[in-house]
Amino acid sequence: MKTVYLVGAGPGDPGLLTLKGRSALEQADCVLYDNLANAALLEYAPRAAERIYVGKKKSSHALTQEEICDLLLSKARAGKSVVRLKGGDPYIFGRGGEEAEVLADAGIPFEVVPGVTTPLGIAAYCGVPLTHREHTSAVTFVTGHSVEAIDWGKIGHAETLVLFMGLTHVREIASALIANGKDPQTPAIAVRWATRPDQQTVAGTLSDIEDLAGQAHLRPPVSIVIGDVVSMREKLNWFERLPLFGQRILVTRAGEQAGEFSARLRALGAEPVALPVIATVAAEDPAPLDEAIARLASYDWLIFTSVNGVRFFLERLTASAFDLRQLRGRICAIGPATRQALEALHLKVDLMPAEYVAESLVEAFAPFDLQGRSILLPRAAVARDVVPRELAARGARVDVVEAYRTIVPGESRSLVADVFSRPPHWVTFTSSSTVKNFLSLAGAESLRGVKIASIGPVTSDTARRHGLEVTVEAKEHTTAGLLAAILSVR
Repeated sequence: MKTVYLVGAGPGDPGLLTLKGRSALEQADCVLYDNLANAALLEYAPRAAERIYVGKKKSSHALTQEEICDLLLSKARAGKSVVRLKGGDPYIFGRGGEEAEVLADAGIPFEVVPGVTTPLGIAAYCGVPLTHREHTSAVTFVTGHSVEAIDWGKIGHAETLVLFMGLTHVREIASALIANGKDPQTPAIAVRWATRPDQQTVAGTLSDIEDLAGQAHLRPPVSIVIGDVVSMREKLNWFERLPLFGQRILVTRAGEQAGEFSARLRALGAEPVALPVIATVAAEDPAPLDEAIARLASYDWLIFTSVNGVRFFLERLTASAFDLRQLRGRICAIGPATRQALEALHLKVDLMPAEYVAESLVEAFAPFDLQGRSILLPRAAVARDVVPRELAARGARVDVVEAYRTIVPGESRSLVADVFSRPPHWVTFTSSSTVKNFLSLAGAESLRGVKIASIGPVTSDTARRHGLEVTVEAKEHTTAGLLAAILSVR
């Protein structure tokens, strides 16, 4: 029988998951996850792992607590490695203790993996330290669900008070605290979705926090912090001052290529939303590339115009009877990412154009005598003909071979409705294919009021030809340049 892991998912930011929590997910056969656990964490689980939503909201429970416990037992008894993924920390108002008891009584091995509880997330991401030498040396955590079950006479003397899920009963709680001697003007803060890019924060006092939260249309899940430490928020609030805080940015890159760009967006406070409208797959007929690889030693130049070109070329090379020792020609790469992919193979790049477009690549070849030279260009099935046409005009023999092709991922069609349930502020396009594929999935109407960021002039021209207005275009035609362009108009 495998182990059940009760894993704290943290308060919302997926980067706050512990290394041990990630390791448990990576080995999971089955994941039971809550409403408060960031769904992005499910990506750490193996593709084949079963994912079961067992979340609870105030008026909607996917399963009762008893049913969740029964499910944990049945999956564990079936020999599965089970992760119970819970928002915050399992043992702080997460009912992890109850689930651990059930497992212990059944003789099922389990481990508890702590998580960053919501108050700690609020402290870090809202600029409200829960303890401070000049303000308070004690903090009290209280659940806001059962107001009548708590002795507010004792709680009222807490220097810093954190109410979990206290929004529904905050008026009653405030009245009870004030009746027991708490100053009505004690600073208070209400926070929804702490640590996430859509974090909502309302600051006031114990006497008016309920009214202010209502005016801001705050809805659960909300935690409330009461105490003098709240007054430090204006000085220490770093998260909500990040340049892209609260911006919902649609990333249309292929799933396997979106991670680094999404991480950069998240680090600047944005909420990256994945809608991969393009996927790269091997060429339908690998024979032309295989034949070129068999003649690899005869080429004077190899030109790689993308990381995908490098990747699929290498896959066919690996499948052949040859290896990189056959490569005798010089190497040209468009863009730093392509260069890095080649250098990872310990190959030196002899030429890289100043700008990462076909026209600049042609210009980069100006100093070289190409008469009679043999050039191999492994690339996508559909691409512009500028490079082979212009190099051939200078006397080169250019073998253009299909290394890969792009398709629209089948699963992306089902994501569109969810993605646009909260319209993004930005959409990013990194190639002409991402523009055309996006439009085939979601249509131009979906981008009404959405700002468009393009990676370069070719992509921008494609967007405009389809009736889209490009807001910004990257000066450097990379994802770093794309991010800089977005930052320039925030």
